[in-house]
Amino acid sequence: MLSQTQPLAKQFQIFYKEHTPKTLEDAIEKFAIFGGVGWGDIDTSKPSYELIKKLILDDYAYIRNDVNEITSGAPLYHALLSAIAMGDGKTHASYKRAKLDKEVGDKAVTELVERGIIYVEKPKKEFTSWAENEQLDNKLYFTTPFLRFWFAFVSPLFKGIRDKDYTEVKKRWQNREAEFANLIFTQLSYALLQESFKEEEKIKEISEYWDKKIALDIYAKTVSGKTIVGSTKYTNAKVKKSELSRLQELCEKAGIDADIFVIVAKKGFSSELKALKGERVRLYTLKNFKILG
Repeated sequence: MLSQTQPLAKQFQIFYKEHTPKTLEDAIEKFAIFGGVGWGDIDTSKPSYELIKKLILDDYAYIRNDVNEITSGAPLYHALLSAIAMGDGKTHASYKRAKLDKEVGDKAVTELVERGIIYVEKPKKEFTSWAENEQLDNKLYFTTPFLRFWFAFVSPLFKGIRDKDYTEVKKRWQNREAEFANLIFTQLSYALLQESFKEEEKIKEISEYWDKKIALDIYAKTVSGKTIVGSTKYTNAKVKKSELSRLQELCEKAGIDADIFVIVAKKGFSSELKALKGERVRLYTLKNFKILG
């Protein structure tokens, strides 16, 4: 059922070819829910909740059995996976939400990684002295978009779903729908940038950046040693010049010497920001994601 062993960009490529979405916005938003699973044909132009009800909630018992085959159905695993799906993925916060102590949480993470359900990202902070070397949390991410959706909206609310009462699921989805695709948009942006840069300045690593003071959506290193820093904005507003200023200020605060700034936006950019586009400032919109399809 699940293709969690494949890279996210490959999962998106398969999803895009199987369902031929009419828009890239539809492609990303539906991929954030259904990605990594073979569903047959999906009309991605339909409202998300309509598809969730038909394909997931109405078929809950069957899908639950498939998911339990992967997770072993262990309540401890499910509690942690729901905590990861509903939060920012940081280990301490996830353990706290799941009511697990560190030793139990660490062991569960190791087992879930071995099962191919999640993966671990370590912070990219480069410490200049031992005194600075405070413990920073790792972050935990799902290997498959569908599993993230399942453990955010289905597994924690299974009693109502089992009884064909979808009220709580619908309410939770309505509250979180607007921002649910943000993470997938950011993760697909990594693949977009790797493709976009490969002819000029190959990227050897790319992920988020976080330390005690700041967080960046995009932090990348090229083979030649250049540092790329950026942000992703999955909103319906055009991104303004102030976003570039914000990135520059964050880099200064963290002591990061950025060679190139990138901003990936759903709805494009203000004229003022577009005027700054060049070697050091790269701007990308939804249309650029076609190279991943």
